[in-house]
Amino acid sequence: MQSNRFQRRRALIQAGGTLAGAAILGAPMHAFAQAKGVRIGFVSPQTGPLAPFGESDNFVIGQMNKLFAGGIDIGGKKVAVTIIQKDSQSSPNRAGEVANDLILKEKIDLMLVSSTPETTNPVSDACELNEIPCISTVAPWQPWFFGRNGDPAKGFNWTYHIFWGLEDVIANFLAGWKSVPTNKKVGGLFPNDGDGNAWGDKDRGFPGPLAKEGFTLLDPGRFQNMNNDFSAQIAAFKRDNIEIVTGVVIPPDAKTFLTQARQQGFKPKVVTLGKALLFPGAIEALGDLGEGLSSEVWWSPSHPFTSSLTRQSAKQLAESYETTTRRQWTQPIGFAHALFEVAVDSLKRTKDLGSHAAVRDAVAATNLKTVVGDVKWGGGGPFKNVSKTPLVLGQWVKGTKHKYELVIVDNSQAPSIPTGGKLKLIA
Repeated sequence: MQSNRFQRRRALIQAGGTLAGAAILGAPMHAFAQAKGVRIGFVSPQTGPLAPFGESDNFVIGQMNKLFAGGIDIGGKKVAVTIIQKDSQSSPNRAGEVANDLILKEKIDLMLVSSTPETTNPVSDACELNEIPCISTVAPWQPWFFGRNGDPAKGFNWTYHIFWGLEDVIANFLAGWKSVPTNKKVGGLFPNDGDGNAWGDKDRGFPGPLAKEGFTLLDPGRFQNMNNDFSAQIAAFKRDNIEIVTGVVIPPDAKTFLTQARQQGFKPKVVTLGKALLFPGAIEALGDLGEGLSSEVWWSPSHPFTSSLTRQSAKQLAESYETTTRRQWTQPIGFAHALFEVAVDSLKRTKDLGSHAAVRDAVAATNLKTVVGDVKWGGGGPFKNVSKTPLVLGQWVKGTKHKYELVIVDNSQAPSIPTGGKLKLIA
């Protein structure tokens, strides 16, 4: 009788992956790694509407390729490291496809994946199925864990996540809103995707915590990403006299909503959106609509953390990015960099590089200070597969060095990260 593991692997192959005949017959999956060094897969959105999340990845991978040029020291020996980058094209289906290619064709030893549940979840699922160690980030842990039908009592065996949770973003948003005078009426923009369904969820999302703090949430319902008409939402917000708009939308949808809101005479006092307002390019694309918008801040030059790999401070890493690319720093730099910090630390502690289980065990035992904060599974988060990182609130203001600059305006959830101002109402 075939083993369950073989049946699972065959099912995946039949679903669209291909595998060399020797591997199908049971040849060792680790022979390539032993002969050619360590192979690391990296998946993120380089194109499509989620591309701003991956804007800094080429910089980080370039930095790592230079760092790994002579190999890394593992057990007193220099081991070659190859990074194989794949573009999810902002598509969950494509993310799953390239994950299968990395696992089944490229024979990677470790997977790294970043940027929204639409990327992290299908890649993590492919790794869990194929028993490949995976480290993911830049997706709140709830849509990553529960979106994959995670069982809190069991967790996952091969996939590990670094990021904050909805409880953190809600606490930061509320802290900011309570610091300014409003009628406490909030309009929600929650799309029909992994983030939107999690943020709008009655049990795990925004509704309960906002009600407890005396805020009223109007949720007009789900919409599809790349929506070209927000008239219904705007009309509902105007009828309910909404003064705060929140949600988690992609950058193109934020621009469409804000442009149509102005055209239709809707002027909220506060706009605090997750996802869409993270990136300088997205804010600049809004023109004067960008000033005063607020969002979560997961990493910045102000974060008091240092890379375990390059010994750069968060500020130095951001400055290096700006000097190299001639673009304004962006939040994903820190987490893309941290993925490699954890990867290298784990590989150096791996007892047998030819064993995926040994690499996985080293990942699970991580206890590392990184450029995004402490990473520790089994004690640094709600479940064994989740390590939480700190979160603060920021607001875009007219800058001195750049057209708009992101200023931290509330650090009540992470006091070690300094603020640069206080939240102000949109003029």
